[in-house]
Amino acid sequence: MNPRERFLMALNHQEPDRVPVHDSPWLAAICRWRSEGVPADINPAEYFDFGMVVFGADTSPRFPVKTLDEDEEYITKTTPYGGLRRDHKDYSTTPEIVDYPVKSRDDWERLKERFQPNADRVDWQGKWLAGTGEDDRGFDSILEIDRVDQRLGLPGFRKARDEGRFITYGMVFGYDVAQSYVYTEELLMLIATAPDLVRDIYEVDAQLSLDMFDIMEKGGFDFDAAFIFCDLGYRNGLLFSPHHYDEQLRPTFRKIVHYFKDRGLPVILHSCGCVKELIPRFIEDGLTCLQPLEVKAGMDLVQLNKDFGDKLAFMGGIDTRAMADPDPSVIEREIKTKISLAKKGGGYIYHSDHSVPDNVSFEQYERTLRLAREYGTY
Repeated sequence: MNPRERFLMALNHQEPDRVPVHDSPWLAAICRWRSEGVPADINPAEYFDFGMVVFGADTSPRFPVKTLDEDEEYITKTTPYGGLRRDHKDYSTTPEIVDYPVKSRDDWERLKERFQPNADRVDWQGKWLAGTGEDDRGFDSILEIDRVDQRLGLPGFRKARDEGRFITYGMVFGYDVAQSYVYTEELLMLIATAPDLVRDIYEVDAQLSLDMFDIMEKGGFDFDAAFIFCDLGYRNGLLFSPHHYDEQLRPTFRKIVHYFKDRGLPVILHSCGCVKELIPRFIEDGLTCLQPLEVKAGMDLVQLNKDFGDKLAFMGGIDTRAMADPDPSVIEREIKTKISLAKKGGGYIYHSDHSVPDNVSFEQYERTLRLAREYGTY
């Protein structure tokens, strides 16, 4: 059975031969593992036999990216969104956004004129990131997996299809995207004081992403699912109230899910933090699968599966802190306890509970994947 078949069966709450496996290591972890045994000439995603590949389009306003400052640890660049950001050179942490392009409604009105769908927003030939392991256009979340995978463009798509990989269309939307335009504290204020502006940011951006899906399909891509990204929680709860979610973001979320489901595609939502409060809404609106289930934010895979597993598939929930524990029995207990229960009846895909950090050694990570496949076998 190939990865594509495993993913589709799991998402349809059927039992394949074993639980599908995918993950998202940080670049810093990949760099460490290269020094500990991962061959330099092998794509890490291929080495670890990850089952999923994500392809997306450039849905930014497409401002030029320029490096303004650089030292041994940090690099400061303009962003394709019109802002300014400061990153660790290994991209191992969330970037510091130094400046934002939208400080008024007029700023947004001028900016959104740049949101026109066209074919040159797609990396058809796989040249934008090829071989670099870094996104020179300044992206962060939409292509995180491609930083590890690097199977880009139509050549990468064809290779992934030939390998039987599960191929998804990746798009960031909603609050995640809005933070590229508006300072976070100001955005939270706008959610309360200027809901029409916030809704417009959500809608304009999402429509461009949906238009680009159509362009990519017509151009030769063939997708098995949509993988949509929007962080809605932090460690202790939601980033904003359920009322504001219902009023402003939920119509856009529902539009996105229905767009893909109407085309026969399952939809996986990546949302970090504690989002338990929104799960009944996700189910009502047709979501197929929730990822990554952050353990430290209280997203307990076993309990979530018990409460919602008959209506929603889950991807993730394996604590990276257990991976890094020097006692091997800790990660084995983590995987045995969770996967043995979550896999019953299908509906579960292995993934870490966020992204694998560089405090996990190559040996520890190999052990983790070996255990995931062992306990994930039906």
